Amino acid sequence: MTGYGASTTDLPSGKYTVEIKSLNSKFLELNLKLPKAFSEKEFFLRTEGSKAFERGKVVLSITADNSELPAKGANINKALFIDYYTQLKAIADEVGDESKSLTSIILGLPDVVHYDENSVSEEDWQKLLAAFYDAVEHFQQFRQDEGAVLERELADRIKNILDFLAAVEQDEPKRIPTIKEKLNTLLADVVGKESVDGNRLEQELIYYIDKLDITEEKVRLRSHCNYFMETLRAKDANGKKLGFISQEIGREINTMGSKANDASIQRHVVGMKEELEKVKEQLLNVL
Repeated sequence: MTGYGASTTDLPSGKYTVEIKSLNSKFLELNLKLPKAFSEKEFFLRTEGSKAFERGKVVLSITADNSELPAKGANINKALFIDYYTQLKAIADEVGDESKSLTSIILGLPDVVHYDENSVSEEDWQKLLAAFYDAVEHFQQFRQDEGAVLERELADRIKNILDFLAAVEQDEPKRIPTIKEKLNTLLADVVGKESVDGNRLEQELIYYIDKLDITEEKVRLRSHCNYFMETLRAKDANGKKLGFISQEIGREINTMGSKANDASIQRHVVGMKEELEKVKEQLLNVL
């Protein structure tokens, strides 16, 4: 959800630049920085921005460059200045204060000094609005370009998870015979081979091996990965949905790891977890 877009327009009051920047965030946090001349348009710009940006910490700033315009001085309210001076001089004389800095004090009082704000016409506003939409278009193009890169990255990570799953399926047939051999060896060492009830042992092995079966986890994991890819290729903004699917992928991987009871399968599970963590990091950038 990082992005950048900018556009400029020339108005009678100077050159204005509309700039949009965004960083990652689960929700939309829109911060506007506008000249006072356009402050009354804040609600409109905030509404339009909320439609366009959807998610992210977004800063929309409009700055004016009027360095080439004639400089304008501040206006002093003469009547108010005299009124303040009269009152303060009377108080100073009454308390015996001989301070000669009344002028600087008065100039800092409210409404004595003010600056003319450049007023904007409807024509100026329409030009600035066109620059705003142009900046939004550049911003969205930036996001789309970044999204294409992210799509390839996420697709590669999911493919790696499926590759690890294929490796698990390749190693799994070796797991059950190894478990049986270990149990037979253990029982023979503890109670003696002649004392082992073969039928009872087979029953217990069936129960035990059934608890270690990961067939359902493999099926669900592959299904979740395929669903992730379908959602990733959709045109809608599905960042949150992809996040939910990645959580389901994580559950299946964790369950598979807890049931594995095999070193080689555990290594594949660790590889899946590593790839999934990279997927979750990148999903923070997806709308």
